[in-house]
Amino acid sequence: MDKKISNNNSIRKALINGVESINDIRDLEYKGIELTPQQRLALKNFDRYRINQLNSQTTEQKFHKKYLQLQVMANLTPYQEFLKEDYYS
Repeated sequence: MDKKISNNNSIRKALINGVESINDIRDLEYKGIELTPQQRLALKNFDRYRINQLNSQTTEQKFHKKYLQLQVMANLTPYQEFLKEDYYS
């Protein structure tokens, strides 16, 4: 238990300005650290949003541009953003 808390605190210290992004949460999940229900929901919402956005692109150029935008969002946007209703569908 102490090791889990210690690992979690070490990871959190590495966050930029204390902002926990979707990719930060993915890293926690890959390391076997238990996520909160809100973190799981944010991942689910982001993944659904990402797939919908990419599938709606009409050209390869638009697809690649949107893909890059989504990568930036996953790296820099606080995960709490993806708990909003805008990302549920």
